[in-house]
This record gives sequence, C-alpha cells and structure tokens, in this order.
Amino acid sequence: MGIESLLESTDEDKPSHGLTRRGSILLGVFGGLFVGIYTLTGPFLAPALRKICLPFLPASSTQMKNVFKALGSRKGSLLDIGSGDGRIVIEAAKKGYKASGIELNMWLVLYSRLAARRAGMVTMATFKRQDLWKTDVSSFDNVVIFGVRQMMEPLELKLEKELGEDSMVVACRFRFPNWEPVMTLGEGVDTVWLYRINKMSITQPR
Repeated sequence: MGIESLLESTDEDKPSHGLTRRGSILLGVFGGLFVGIYTLTGPFLAPALRKICLPFLPASSTQMKNVFKALGSRKGSLLDIGSGDGRIVIEAAKKGYKASGIELNMWLVLYSRLAARRAGMVTMATFKRQDLWKTDVSSFDNVVIFGVRQMMEPLELKLEKELGEDSMVVACRFRFPNWEPVMTLGEGVDTVWLYRINKMSITQPR
C-alpha cells in the first residue's frame, strides 16, 4: 500500500512539472514580446511620460502658411522646437533659412532626415534628437514652437534669457502668457503669434 501510494504521488507530480515547464515557456514568449514591443514603442512613449511633453500633431497647411507669413522676409537661422515629421524645417530650408529641428522621438528624427534628403535639403535642414530644456538656443535668429499650454511660461523665460536681441519667435496653438505679440495671424487652432525679443521691453513682473 505504501509503495502504491508513492507511485500514485509520483505520477501526479509529472503533470505538475509539465505545467511548470509550459508556464516557463509562456513566460519567456510573453517576456520576449514585451521587450520587442517596448523596443519599438519606447521612443514614442518616453516623451509622453515626461512632465511637459509635446504631442505629435502635424502642422496643417494653413498653420505653415501663417508661420512663414508672420516671419515675412526674415532669413538667417531657424529652430523648430518639437519638429515632428520635419515639415516646418524643410519648408524653411526651401525658403532660404538655415533650419534645424529638435525632437525627442527618434523615429520622427529619422523620418525627418529621410524627408529632407528626398527634398534635396539635407545640407539646409538638420534634425537632432534633443531635449528642449537642455538645448542652448542662443545661436538662432528665429524660433518656431507648436507648444502646449503648461510649457509656455517656462519656455518664455528660457527664450528671454538665451535669445539675442531682435530674434523672432512664432508661437502656434498657444500664446506666451506674458509677452505682447507684434503680430497675430489666423484664428482658432491655426492662430500664430509673432514675438520680437527686445530685452528692454518684453520682461514683465511675474
């Protein structure tokens, strides 16, 4: 009786070990899938997990038209903050600007570089994966920003501190809270505000 009980116990243990092996295999499969998915989507998700992020919303043709209408005949260097798919930077390059874009999403940076190459603007339109708040913008004559409301005041302080006299800033979708625009174009989501950096006049008590 004791031997039979031991044999029964041993037989019952076998399925249990088989289930454990299957569980290990499933765990490995799902673990591999998770790593693969994270590898592909991580560059998209990481910016969204930051305290202040710029969602990717491509500029409409009307927004682009208003941006360059606001800038008028200005030339020199131009920085697009949160450059997305690169359309503002590439269009600026076509208009004669030495144009740069900074963007956290590496896939969008790669896409933008490819688009610039296809447009024949690879030397005039450059893109970097870079954090706005760690970027020195002092070398730029013109800045374009499609921002979100919560970032506009800290960005205002950064630009005021770093940009040179008479630099121009075009804000799209949301205006800066303390600066007075020298021009406003469009309406609704297509509205753009043009600001001139004047160290003597733009600073207001906060």
